[in-house]
Amino acid sequence: MESNMETPDIPTLEEQERRLILDSFTYDDAWALGTLLVELARERQAPVAIDITRGGQQLFHAALPGSTPDNDAWIARKRRVVERYHASSYLVGSRFRAKGTTFEDSSRLDLDTYAAHGGAFPIRVRGAGVIGAIVVSGLPQVADHALVVEALERFVGTP
Repeated sequence: MESNMETPDIPTLEEQERRLILDSFTYDDAWALGTLLVELARERQAPVAIDITRGGQQLFHAALPGSTPDNDAWIARKRRVVERYHASSYLVGSRFRAKGTTFEDSSRLDLDTYAAHGGAFPIRVRGAGVIGAIVVSGLPQVADHALVVEALERFVGTP
């Protein structure tokens, strides 16, 4: 799937984050966004796990057919990158690559704890900043990232 998908550049990734800001994010919003992600993944028969956290509390989790416990480990590692850098895990990894290195080689972080691979996106609320993360794991990283962005775009009603 990744080979058919265009790899977004850093300005595109940064623009996504500027555009996909919410006015609020409630428990009901987590359910609505999570179920939207599940619907999109099921339409594509995507073997993913989906996770939404806010303020350190897991508000939504789903594992679809074909996903494995390893996807949950990836979710945790990618979510920690969002929590630490307040940027999508794909953007963080892309910024390291743009400097001619990799997150793995240059972040000085424990790679069993952090993964700057696509699929984790910050939940940013206007006036409050980053309050949580939406994470998908199970597809190539560009596709994981694209699925989260597509769901957020539909959720906030922006193309």
